[in-house]
Amino acid sequence: MTVNQILNSKGKNVYSVLPSNTVYEALKEMGEKNIGAILVIEDHALKGILSERDYARKIVLKDKSSKETLVHEIMESTVFTVSLADNLDACMELMSTKRIRHLPVLEDGIVVGIISISDVVKAIIEIQKDTIQYLNSYISQ
Repeated sequence: MTVNQILNSKGKNVYSVLPSNTVYEALKEMGEKNIGAILVIEDHALKGILSERDYARKIVLKDKSSKETLVHEIMESTVFTVSLADNLDACMELMSTKRIRHLPVLEDGIVVGIISISDVVKAIIEIQKDTIQYLNSYISQ
């Protein structure tokens, strides 16, 4: 299964904020969209990603104010990405080795979607269900 197939089933919604937004504004958007991370995009270019973990570690634990701190001050600017053609194994490998939970999907340098570890696990479970069903029908013949 490819990233493109995952996006086709889950949707290609991309939610983002600007680097100049406050962390509070970003958190509000994340809460409204019920997402755990949000992309930081400016002029169609991916600048970073902000996660709930970033907020907890860089705002809460350092006793900063989310209404005064700007997104670019705490976002992760090293963002690992995948393409539409990448397969699940490549995504799992990247997420596991880099210890990340979200992968923006780029096509020609433009963000066209984002997948999470949850999306990848769901896809793997579906593949395993299909395999089990096939094997059960093969055995019962």
